Formats: sequence, structure tokens, C-alpha cells
Amino acid sequence: MARQLTGIGAVKRELVRSLPGHCPAGAAAVLTVLDRHGEMRLSRLAELMAVDISVTSRHVAHVADRGWIARETDPGDGRCRILRLTPAGRDLLTELGARYTGALERALADWPAEDIDALNTLLARLRSSFSYL
Repeated sequence: MARQLTGIGAVKRELVRSLPGHCPAGAAAVLTVLDRHGEMRLSRLAELMAVDISVTSRHVAHVADRGWIARETDPGDGRCRILRLTPAGRDLLTELGARYTGALERALADWPAEDIDALNTLLARLRSSFSYL
């Protein structure tokens, strides 16, 4: 099982190759977390991404420079910034989703639908087994 889980890393690397060159995996992760969890401070983003704040800050600078997120002053603490997706960031997420879906469709084109459903069910079950972490 450990060997198969290691293989999932290879699958993830292949999916990352479907990203456009101007949007590396770290940038896509920032956009995805903001989309799932809403606006937040950099410290919370780093926590959710499980990445050092300095690394997260570089990813945030990349996406902010391209207009995919906005960094606005936190009304509760003027020293902090609140990060939120922009319409351009949402548009890019739509594109990224289509690229990921396309890559998965190509890779699983010869799989029966029942096998895909079973894999999806078992992966969800595995993930929920680790939800206590």
C-alpha cells in the first residue's frame, strides 16, 4: 500500500504538468485554497497549505503580481493584509479545473466507469480515515 501511495505522487506530478507555464503548482494551490476557504490572512493560508510562511509569501506575490488575488488591508488590524480571489483568479481556476479534468479523462479513457467510481469512493474513504490528523 505504501508503494501505491508513493505512486500517487507521480500522478500528481503528471497533473501539475497540465498547468500553464505562468501558473506553477504553488500558485495554483494558493488560488485553490482561497477558493475553498474564502478570504484570509497570509498566516492562515500558510497553515492550510502546510507550507512555511516565507514560501507561501512568495506564492502570494506571484499570484498578486498577475492580478489573480487582491491583498487588502485588514480592517481589524491595519498591519495585516487579507487575501481574496479576483475575477481573473476565478477565471484561471476554471481553466485549471478544465486542464486537470482533461488530463484525468485522457489518462482514464480506457477505464470502465465502475472502476473510476470505485477508485473515487475508496480514495474518499482513505482521505476521511486521516481526517483526525
